Amino acid sequence: MLLTIDVGNTHTVLGLFDGEEIVEHWRISTEAHRTADELAVLLQGLMGMHPLLGDDLSDNVEGIAICSTVPSVLHELREVTRRYYGDIPAVLVEPGVKTGVPILMDNPKEVGADRIINALAAVELYGGPCVVVDFGTATTFDAVSARGEYVGGVIAPGIEISVDALGMRGAQLRKIEIARPRSIIGKNTVEAMQSGIVYGFAGQVDGVVHRMASELADDPEDVTVLATGGLAPMVLGESAVIDEHEPWLTLIGLRLVYERNVERG
Repeated sequence: MLLTIDVGNTHTVLGLFDGEEIVEHWRISTEAHRTADELAVLLQGLMGMHPLLGDDLSDNVEGIAICSTVPSVLHELREVTRRYYGDIPAVLVEPGVKTGVPILMDNPKEVGADRIINALAAVELYGGPCVVVDFGTATTFDAVSARGEYVGGVIAPGIEISVDALGMRGAQLRKIEIARPRSIIGKNTVEAMQSGIVYGFAGQVDGVVHRMASELADDPEDVTVLATGGLAPMVLGESAVIDEHEPWLTLIGLRLVYERNVERG
């Protein structure tokens, strides 16, 4: 089995693959100050609860693939793989790792590893051209050409950031549950805020993707639009442009990178 770990700014998502099938997944908070020892205990606890795994991760896991947008966590996970699972092949996505995705940016090194991994998985699953919309701490839009090249993207404040900012800066507003309201016209303050978040972000997605697709292909209808990220379900039913929902897109990309760097040498 292959253990994949996607470290985001807010949450860390772990997935366990048996071949091409994801058989288990976990979501935990990302803590930048966790040490390698703490992370090892956390991993061991999660793995120990799964019926397919024993108490020792190395008994059943044959490989580990990791990407992180938080450098301090990547450093500690590198130490985890070295100290605790040194016999298991591990791929940490960073400069020099083969992804097969040409990056057509002014400075390719500044593009987040998760965004390149998403582009790889999107092309593998659906082909190009495509746009990947990732609903995380930030809402990111990534454009991939028909040849599988990463050509650029858009970064906007994420849903949770917007909710927190609205509650903090509005004198008579507060932090609310992110949920779909009864109707677009709110009958109370909470519903009015929920409506602004859900329908506002759906409108943002439709507008941004429409413009990106127009630049990406002669016929915008040829562009496949994928949604991923923990908060994607909030917008899926309201956006007119999203074609596919792939909640484990980054984990699938990590599996593909592992295969390119370990199994194929």
